[in-house]
Amino acid sequence: MLISIVYDSGYGHTAKQPNAVSEGVRSVPGADSKLIAVADEPIPWDTLELGDGIIFGSPTYNGLISAKLKQFFEDSTKAAWNEFKWRNKIAAGFTNSGAQNGDKLNTLVSMALFAAQHGMIWVGLDLKPGNSGSKGSANDLNRIGSWLGAMAQSNVDEGPEAAPIDSDLNTAAHLGRRVAEIVRQFHLS
Repeated sequence: MLISIVYDSGYGHTAKQPNAVSEGVRSVPGADSKLIAVADEPIPWDTLELGDGIIFGSPTYNGLISAKLKQFFEDSTKAAWNEFKWRNKIAAGFTNSGAQNGDKLNTLVSMALFAAQHGMIWVGLDLKPGNSGSKGSANDLNRIGSWLGAMAQSNVDEGPEAAPIDSDLNTAAHLGRRVAEIVRQFHLS
């Protein structure tokens, strides 16, 4: 099983999430992952076509995906969409921004709509919101409280060596593991 992780990262913070997602994918027996940074051309379209799933990742800028991921989405029309080469592949997404909210949901919605247009099957985050009760903390999984995908927050005055925090990276790893487990179930059925 191969799951590709297609992502962009402007300042290095978001680049930490695909590594965590990849660890989660590889924790499932028989699953492997391939990191594909959209800034590193050329895009291996054949790998994306042959794989079992694609997890998309982007920083949230002004409530939107990055321009580089948007360009990848547009380029996929000729490379994949015209012939529905990604139909029935599992898809998921993750994002990061400086603000706690930062309109990250809109970024994940954009990814989910893109996946739907390709006939992909979107997988959300199966975690209750963390840090949502009096006994919760920022160390909880899904501390930002998303269901559509993994969200992270990085303080704008800290570099990627300090942010996003471990709980956000562990949430990303959980998403990768979940996608790989679903792909594995499809292979076994």
